Amino acid sequence: MNAFPEAPGAPGAGGSAGPGRFSINQETVRQLSLPELVEACASLGVGGVGLWRAPVRKYGVEATARLVRDAGLTVTSLCRGGFLTAADPAARRAALEDNRAAVDEAAGIGTDTLVLVSGGLPEGDRDLYGARERIADALAELAPYAAGRGVRLAIEPLHPMFASDRCVVSTLGQALDLAERFPAEQVGVVVDTYHVWWDDLAPAQIDRAGQGGRIAAFQLADWCTPLPAGVLLGRGQLGDGSVDFRFWRDRVAAAGYTGWTEVEIFNEALWDRDGREALAETVERFRAHVL
Repeated sequence: MNAFPEAPGAPGAGGSAGPGRFSINQETVRQLSLPELVEACASLGVGGVGLWRAPVRKYGVEATARLVRDAGLTVTSLCRGGFLTAADPAARRAALEDNRAAVDEAAGIGTDTLVLVSGGLPEGDRDLYGARERIADALAELAPYAAGRGVRLAIEPLHPMFASDRCVVSTLGQALDLAERFPAEQVGVVVDTYHVWWDDLAPAQIDRAGQGGRIAAFQLADWCTPLPAGVLLGRGQLGDGSVDFRFWRDRVAAAGYTGWTEVEIFNEALWDRDGREALAETVERFRAHVL
């Protein structure tokens, strides 16, 4: 049973489907094992989960697929593929092989969305444009492979503070410039509030993405300052920071997005708590700040 009231435009609200369906990204409550996560989702009425490759591989792809299917859960995404910016030929071959494996894992667990974090600059490299072109070259090989397995590649732009070491794709505009070289059913983009909330061009780029049918996933986390050392673990619990979640929810809905809303938080304070308690709090925060 869906325990959530519907957002405007969602089923039951007199309109078409919209981003009012809650999905929990596995990393938000990484302290829970896969069986624990599935049981907690069932007890709280959570219908969607975004999974990560390492725990899926550890549990087994087939076993994971069976576990979530028997629980009636929808796997909303698999994280992550990408890291496609290497210039060294051997490193590029290894990255392509790993991404093909990620596509196979996504298909195996029954999701149609593989999230890509594109990769940062190789050591000693300062050519952002060249790095982005290498991403495009890799997508030209990977997108048809993924499409043949019913999986769409979803390019996630990350906040510019990650451009050097993690993702040279920093804006939705840059992500769309790459995605639009390929059919929309093969390559889309991720709208993640943590990474785009600051960008005054992002709303127009969401409209652009919607017109092209490119919004593959919608993810939420709050922006809280000061950021912790290392910054990667700075994603905040919903309502604790600066992000206007209803604004972004309404924007993706207006752009025609009809998928799930996935809450993805990397936060040590959240991980230090009881996982079921943390999930229950996230559910309540979603109700309070998103719906």
